[in-house]
Amino acid sequence: MSEMGLPPSEIILPEILKPAGYHNVHIGKWHLGGADKFQPKNQGFDESLWLETGGLFLPEDDPNVVNAKLDFDPIDKFLWGNLSYAVQHNDSGRFKPDGHMTDYFTNEAVKVIEKNKNQPFFLYLAYWAVHTPLQALKSDYDALSYIDDHTERVQAAMVKSVDRGVGKIRQALKDNGIDDNTIIIFTCDNGAPNYVGLPNGNKPYRGWKLTLFEGGIHVPFIVNYPDSIPAGQVYDGRVSNMDIFSTAANLAGATLPTDRKLDGTNMLPYLTGAKLGSPERPLFTKNGTFSQVIQDDWKLLWDQQQKKKWLFDLKNDPTEQNNLIDQNTTKNKELSNLLTAFLAEQADPLWEGAVNSPVHIDKHINESKTKDDEFAYWQN
Repeated sequence: MSEMGLPPSEIILPEILKPAGYHNVHIGKWHLGGADKFQPKNQGFDESLWLETGGLFLPEDDPNVVNAKLDFDPIDKFLWGNLSYAVQHNDSGRFKPDGHMTDYFTNEAVKVIEKNKNQPFFLYLAYWAVHTPLQALKSDYDALSYIDDHTERVQAAMVKSVDRGVGKIRQALKDNGIDDNTIIIFTCDNGAPNYVGLPNGNKPYRGWKLTLFEGGIHVPFIVNYPDSIPAGQVYDGRVSNMDIFSTAANLAGATLPTDRKLDGTNMLPYLTGAKLGSPERPLFTKNGTFSQVIQDDWKLLWDQQQKKKWLFDLKNDPTEQNNLIDQNTTKNKELSNLLTAFLAEQADPLWEGAVNSPVHIDKHINESKTKDDEFAYWQN
């Protein structure tokens, strides 16, 4: 994995912000390559406290930890057998953090705020929680005694630690007098996975992490932008995590590159200005031979490996229960043409995938399966 990563020729947000005077800090997960050329320090970050591929939240036998092992999941067995309890700061080499990984990252983020309060800064805090291996602080676990299922209780306790961390970070911004001039974006990269073995992780949506159904890609996206976005305002359109790049660059007054096509749209005019609403554009996602497009509340999914398509009217069927692929041939053709054109523009993969397996859409890994169950192929 260390030799596979984001090509250095790609430009990411901190590289745009740095010439605009920003001090850029990364804390947490970094799945963009472990070799030196891929590391955060060479992608525009001035500082990085990073996990290369993930790790334990506490040592397995720590008196303050409660573990939930998933004996039915081969991924979980691999993680418990191979991950360490360690981080590294820039080129420091690995060292043990101080306490539960989530709280440790929070405390380090607070230090970043305190140290950089008098200059523009960008903090990318990528919590490893909530992710397997499932490990919670005993104090958080004990506070949730009303949850009967042990795995669910450990996972909920891990959410509690993230929630506590976000609260501490917001308070640190207030304590340092910069909360009125700091934008916070809280989001996630995917929905809950099927391999945890909990049935309701993404309800009411169908699907899991590793699929492109709404359960896999429909995630929270919360923006705190004082004096510009009213508290409690709910955006009625669709936004992509890729929009963060163009939106943040515009807010910072950064110079955008002109020699390449940019990912995402500057969403600020659609959230606060005269263009309130959704930009007219399709949204695409591709994972191996599985891809999807959403436009005007219609969604087409295409699994090329099993030659299957799904078509959903998300406005009237947000939980994707009714596949209209045979009933609405006009919309099928329209979205298929869009998706085909998008796929034709994509570069070939730099590396061959190591995994190509079916993921059941409606059942988690520990449920019994039948030949009639729907699935989609996932490649990694």
